[in-house]
Amino acid sequence: MSVRRLFYAVVMACGCSMPSAHALGLLQAYDLAVRNDPTFQAAIEERAAGEENRALGRSALLPTLSWNYNNSRNASQVTQADTRTDRDYRSYASTLTLQQPLLDYEAYARFRQGAAQALFADERFRSKSQYLLVRVLSAYSQALLAREHIELSRAQKRAYAERLQLNQRLLKGGEGTRTDVLETRARLSMAVAQEIEAQDDQDAALRELEAMLGKPLQVEDLDPLVAPFTVPPLEPQRFENWRELALANNPELASQHHALTSAEYEVERKRAGHLPTLSLYASSRQSSSDSESTYNQKYDTNSVGIQLRVPLFAGGSVSASTRQAARQLSQAQYELDAQTAATLVDLRKQFNLNNSAAAKVRAYEMAVDSASALVQATQKSVRGGERVNLDVLDAEQQLFSAKRDLAQARYAYLLARVQLKYYAGLLSEGDLQQMAGYFQP
Repeated sequence: MSVRRLFYAVVMACGCSMPSAHALGLLQAYDLAVRNDPTFQAAIEERAAGEENRALGRSALLPTLSWNYNNSRNASQVTQADTRTDRDYRSYASTLTLQQPLLDYEAYARFRQGAAQALFADERFRSKSQYLLVRVLSAYSQALLAREHIELSRAQKRAYAERLQLNQRLLKGGEGTRTDVLETRARLSMAVAQEIEAQDDQDAALRELEAMLGKPLQVEDLDPLVAPFTVPPLEPQRFENWRELALANNPELASQHHALTSAEYEVERKRAGHLPTLSLYASSRQSSSDSESTYNQKYDTNSVGIQLRVPLFAGGSVSASTRQAARQLSQAQYELDAQTAATLVDLRKQFNLNNSAAAKVRAYEMAVDSASALVQATQKSVRGGERVNLDVLDAEQQLFSAKRDLAQARYAYLLARVQLKYYAGLLSEGDLQQMAGYFQP
């Protein structure tokens, strides 16, 4: 089933109606990326090119048929004793040759290598197909996170601007201090800087998403994160199970295994340069005056036989190329070991993020509630003369920081969930459907 048909199957299965023309949900974004992302389109072509290695490898074991024809005009002088004869004549030769390898270890090794290279291309494509979902979700969520940061920064600006006006009125009335005004103004300037930074982050995420989807976007086109935010338990719960899944299913590790197999057959193919080859051949030849010895003569010749080729000396090139291939095989083994270690490190990181996500989200939610209560209590204390302006500013800053951390934790969890599945090699359209449930118009 094609990716596009899978997408529509997901939509129909969840009983969802297509959103308005201006809305761009996560499912729609992924569908556009499948059709328009240049990196993914390059992966499609890479896979198609890699599949041709099967045919290239198989061709070395199959018979070859060739036809050779030449037709020429000839002018020659033949001298015998004192007699010279000028000849002006036409000649032609037509040869049809069939050759079938019987014993050729190099061709066999090339056949097996071609199969390994095709499997390598398949796994590379599977990896890039899964990673496309990660890229789409990352850019999509980063744009929305930046929008939340912008809204928080603007809320900070409004709060600090109101506080600044209050401080200036109190200063004019002789009840405030210049320090209070300067402190509030500094916090206001910081909020302005944070808004600018968040706008830059939003623009960068939108441009990245646009490059994948092939259409211009506004952040308002994206479906926002919905509440309540739920964190389902992780299954399986033990890291050892996820480790086994990654070792068995991770496409990058699988592609490296096939690269190792290809390198092994490359060594065998180079070593075959020392071995004899045996082939069957059959030819049919028709010629007329194709040489001086056959002047004015026509020949029809049919031949069937075997051809034995025994390499004796090639200047050391076979041994050198074999040693070179053996080194490349060792390199492929070390690259597989390095890729395995890096994958397991990333897998562990995402596993830990998933395990701690629920606690972190809940902790930040409680922090927001506590900080909101603290702001209200501090404002009352200031009016009662028990606290000062700086205490209010600190409480408001704590509130906005808690809200920013909460938003960050929610989006980080979503990305960690799909990345854990990706490193385990299990990321699918079903996971995309699950992630899409967190975003609604």
